[in-house]
Amino acid sequence: IKMAGDSRFPDVDTDVSEKNEATEIVVNVGGVRQVFYRDNLNQYPETRLAELVNCLSGGYDSIFSLCDDYDPGKREFYFDRDPDAFKCIIDVYYFGEIHMKKGICPICFKNEMEFWKVDLRFLDDCCKTHLSEKKEELEEIARRVQLILDDLGVDASENRWKRCQKYIWKFMEKPESSYPARVIAVLSFLFILISSIVMCVGTIPDLQVIDPEGNRVEHPTLDCIETACIGWFTMEYVLRLISSPNKLYFALSFMNIVDVLAILPFYVSLILTHLGAKLMELSNVQQAVQALRIMRIARIFKLARHSSGLQTLTYALKRSFKELGLLLMYLAVGIFVFSALGYTMEQSHPETLFKSIPQSFWWAIITMTTVGYGDIYPKTTLGKLNAAISFLCGVIAIALPIHPIINNFVRYYNKQRVLETAAKHELELMELNSAEGKAASAKSEPEDFEREGKEGPFCSSRLKVSHSDTFIHLLSEEKHYRTRLQSCK
Repeated sequence: IKMAGDSRFPDVDTDVSEKNEATEIVVNVGGVRQVFYRDNLNQYPETRLAELVNCLSGGYDSIFSLCDDYDPGKREFYFDRDPDAFKCIIDVYYFGEIHMKKGICPICFKNEMEFWKVDLRFLDDCCKTHLSEKKEELEEIARRVQLILDDLGVDASENRWKRCQKYIWKFMEKPESSYPARVIAVLSFLFILISSIVMCVGTIPDLQVIDPEGNRVEHPTLDCIETACIGWFTMEYVLRLISSPNKLYFALSFMNIVDVLAILPFYVSLILTHLGAKLMELSNVQQAVQALRIMRIARIFKLARHSSGLQTLTYALKRSFKELGLLLMYLAVGIFVFSALGYTMEQSHPETLFKSIPQSFWWAIITMTTVGYGDIYPKTTLGKLNAAISFLCGVIAIALPIHPIINNFVRYYNKQRVLETAAKHELELMELNSAEGKAASAKSEPEDFEREGKEGPFCSSRLKVSHSDTFIHLLSEEKHYRTRLQSCK
């Protein structure tokens, strides 16, 4: 590469020999002038720069099909492209691979590679990762925008049941779609809280009553409240299942399985209470009912449906399985080592609390996690030293993987905010382009009739975009929306 003004390379002037002119190609990209040797370019003959080698013999039509402008005096080709991206792309001719500089939008860089006809396989793997992440963001934005558009649009070909089904789905699943849907979401949230509070309050002995068999049971008032909550949850689940577009996916979804686990114990315990006594002993029925009532704690996870914070936490934990695995491995190794050492060192004391190594596991767990209940503690000097080292190692083992887990949480939370903002921005741009298109078509209608006889059919679309614009392909392919993504980073 020869840069203009670089003392290491001679400048291209009018006095170069015919031999040099035959072996050099001068390219000016965005004001940055560079010189290439034909031998290097011919290594990849399918690229645009390699096609410049033989375009002069084809005349100006061939030249201007490849570049934006050409100076025959300087034999210089001009391109109105991004010079920073171009400096990265030309590395393929010298190193056989391309690295994308920090700060360049991956999607725009991909468009530049397509313009210069350089295959994506030359892009380094680390840069392909950034490109795939940006593609996933665009697909997520397109999916969100498409969902909003589907909610706003009404298909006249649908029958009454389909329209009613879509309305119920929006009413139950999308609180942002209307004010009544927001009220339903708030009511569902309140029922979850009330049900959880009733479950906790029902265990207070002073609020319990004695049944005819002499057993303590929940107060009848609390049972009525519990029944009302279960009735609401059941109605909510049935309506969502009936209106679901994909019922199999709906039934196998994790949050919907949680909903079933929150509802099912009530009906199973009801059946066992009224019918189970005839089939089995009363004591077995009561034990089964008690076990099922404990499963009511699953309903607290229903709050995740209405809390973006809990959803973000769940996703962060999913993305942090590797870090959590390291944490458990560190703790497992430390627990095994320090419990064995503690058992060995405490055997010399006559009143030792370390009866066996498996029993010492409990002491090692509460020591390394800095809980320290004090039910088991060392009494010898070496045992106390071992305990001090164990909780210091426990603090280090717990602290090491925490930072990546926090980073995953913050990254996902910020990403969700960016995606929401980008989706709203896309809708605003679509509305703006639609309004401008209508105004332009209304203004140009009289001119179209006059020009039609002279210049032929007049193009109705007046929106022009630059080569560096990034489009959401999912929307442009399915719904023919051609919008500009301003949120690329």
